[in-house]
Amino acid sequence: MNAAARMKDHIDATLRDPRWTQMRNRDERADGSFWYSVRSTGVYCKPSCAARPARPENVAFHHRREDAERAGFRPCARCRPDRVREALHYGIGDSPLGMLLVAASERGVCAILFGENAGALEADLRQRFAQTELTRDDAALAATLAQAAALIEHPDTAFKATLDLRGTPFQRKVWEALRAIPAGNTASYKEVALRIGMPDASRAVALACGANALAMAVPCHRVIRGDGSLSGYRWGVERKRALLEREARA
Repeated sequence: MNAAARMKDHIDATLRDPRWTQMRNRDERADGSFWYSVRSTGVYCKPSCAARPARPENVAFHHRREDAERAGFRPCARCRPDRVREALHYGIGDSPLGMLLVAASERGVCAILFGENAGALEADLRQRFAQTELTRDDAALAATLAQAAALIEHPDTAFKATLDLRGTPFQRKVWEALRAIPAGNTASYKEVALRIGMPDASRAVALACGANALAMAVPCHRVIRGDGSLSGYRWGVERKRALLEREARA
């Protein structure tokens, strides 16, 4: 592929990315969920930056500001993207499969995590949301914790809370495909790749499953190997087996 073709593909992908619309609309609600860099100026910005709109051929999106800095971009002096600090509230409670943590932003629930103890859960949350201000509030998240725990015994129950899905466009496409797998059913990584129209992306599908931060609400435990055996699970294969066994009995 020549340079002109690669540039056209880059522009097309940028314009299709929902983050482009958020950036062009200077959407303050998107601040902290992604950053964008501008090749022509050498800076990176937050979505709400009031600077002159960049051309799509010069724009790249970054899930974390550190990624933009590692790529050689410096913070914009106008919007100060390195000073953005999002606030998340989280709660911790018990579940039939161990301790459970839920975390929520202004946009919705952004994490449902299993763990052996509160310390391990908090460490996992800090690793996933390194640039956020975390506040524990079990009372405020009690109803959401109860909803998440209920998914273990009643997997066919809809999770009613709004989700704040954070990831690349590809990851979100995979996660939406996982949410379409009914309780009591499974799919292989290859089958998920076919469902999203990318038949050669089985490995990338597996990586997207591993990056999922919303246990059960985005049911990555329903994805198995092509031979029907269980593959790895971020929160342990035994939990994956237990979830699938409960769903089979439901």
